[in-house]
Amino acid sequence: MRPIPGFPTGSTFRLAGAALLAALAAAPAWANPARSGAPAAPAADAAKAAAKPARDGDAAASKDGDPALRAHLQALGYKYEVDEDGDFVLTFALDEQRSQMAYVLSRTQRYGSLKVREIWSPAYRSADRGALPAAVANRLLEDGQLSKLGGWVSQDGVAVFVVKLDADASQQTLDDAIDYAVRAADQMEAELTPGQDEF
Repeated sequence: MRPIPGFPTGSTFRLAGAALLAALAAAPAWANPARSGAPAAPAADAAKAAAKPARDGDAAASKDGDPALRAHLQALGYKYEVDEDGDFVLTFALDEQRSQMAYVLSRTQRYGSLKVREIWSPAYRSADRGALPAAVANRLLEDGQLSKLGGWVSQDGVAVFVVKLDADASQQTLDDAIDYAVRAADQMEAELTPGQDEF
């Protein structure tokens, strides 16, 4: 991520800690960020964490993640974990109080000559894990109209901001898309759940 005036200098990334995993322990069945590559927090198995809708893509991903995507993320200096689906899980420290999760999917989808990769960043979870409240859904639709990239989807009561981009996008394009998804989702999370930071 690019430094933004008013945000701390240095790396804007930090791995999700045990507190975040504990907060996500009540995640729906499809949520599953089985963390690898770093020692798991005790709550990690119970959490199987964040807000990641299950989707079948056209291109299967290895459990180690897409090697080209891994190379881009490493070149950008991002720290990440790879979940059991082979997707890259990143958590960014946006300021002293807020953080935001993002998933960069290894699995791609095709339509005709297009090959698409998705970046997901969750922002809201309904209390009963059912349908989003009408006021929230309408706010997400309004925001989607103004969004330069991506839009909102709902899966099992979780609102997720999704950016779709060319699967072979450059490092800079990938960096911009991650940055946008993370900031859009965190801004909406702060608006919809003031004083909370679940994701």
